[in-house]
Amino acid sequence: MTDAETSTTAQDERAAGLPRRPREETARLGDEIYERDIRPQVEADHQDEVVAIDVESGSWAVGDNVIAATDQLRAQRPGAIDVWLLRVGSRALYHFGGRPLRRAE
Repeated sequence: MTDAETSTTAQDERAAGLPRRPREETARLGDEIYERDIRPQVEADHQDEVVAIDVESGSWAVGDNVIAATDQLRAQRPGAIDVWLLRVGSRALYHFGGRPLRRAE
């Protein structure tokens, strides 16, 4: 495959909304960005809200739920494809049962 063909394939994947990275890499990068750049800014005032992170640019947005956070992020970064979602103060985005999973302090 030539460089031009590779470039066209990557552009086609982005246009189709397909992720460029494996999920594991998106998760790793998203967690790193969150811990390094975002957590200190959101933890005090945004407990239980959702953070959407564009792992390519490091841009992020906070919302009351997944849709609100991703809508805000996509308003900033319309081409965001590899997006990682986290719930502030929790180990899980969603939980089942009586109480949410909290981060270990």
